[in-house]
Amino acid sequence: MGVLLFLKMQTDRKIVAGHVVPFALWISVIFVLQGLESFGVTSRLLLPWSYALKTVACAALFLWFKPWSVYPSFKLSNLPLALLSGVIVTLAWVVPETPWFGRLLPDVQLFYHKWCIMMPGELPSYYNPDFFPALPPGHASLAYSPAEAGWPLTLMKLIGSACVIAIIEEFFFRGFFYRWLRQGRFWNLPLTLLDQQAFWTVVAVFGMEHDRWLAGMFAGLIYGWLTVRTGDIWCAALAHFITNLLLGLYVIISGQYGFW
Repeated sequence: MGVLLFLKMQTDRKIVAGHVVPFALWISVIFVLQGLESFGVTSRLLLPWSYALKTVACAALFLWFKPWSVYPSFKLSNLPLALLSGVIVTLAWVVPETPWFGRLLPDVQLFYHKWCIMMPGELPSYYNPDFFPALPPGHASLAYSPAEAGWPLTLMKLIGSACVIAIIEEFFFRGFFYRWLRQGRFWNLPLTLLDQQAFWTVVAVFGMEHDRWLAGMFAGLIYGWLTVRTGDIWCAALAHFITNLLLGLYVIISGQYGFW
């Protein structure tokens, strides 16, 4: 009996770790880089190389823990909804910052940049009217461009954004956090069980995780709705993958590295 209890506890820990550890490592690298920057330790190559390394490390952890083992397989019938949702979130993320939107509604775009992107009340570092939509020379996000990082590291940024963080965020936020707020053994709760307080808490936290907090909350709303409606974690993960893939391709094609 004691052996069975021990094995069950180990299994429970692995399930939790599979949902939490890859995401925790991803966020930790961001905090470490911010800490180094505050101490004056900066390097243009540090950004793309650290992104590439954490992409590999977090993907390896996700594959090692196999958190998907406690979920049903992806339902092919959910594919159209996932694709449509991914495209809608991409448009919501990109359109308010496009040059043509600025020409059509300049005051609205200025308001969006000042109040709907962190920190509210301040214009973000990449929004300089003298250069926009191009980035100011020497901006940190240009470190991911092929001109500075080289195509291998730029493509690693695209792969990490679409194939790694998009997936592990869904397993953390929709798979773990949403249900953990209601019950510690979260994997015993069905994804389709709607809890308004937990749902909107996750939407808010997910939005605050991103610099574009309003677009982030909208994305969290869509991905959360997908999860509750379909009960398919992979549906939300696929939608998130589509969003990040399309956004990354837009960044590379248009040169709008401020999104990265």
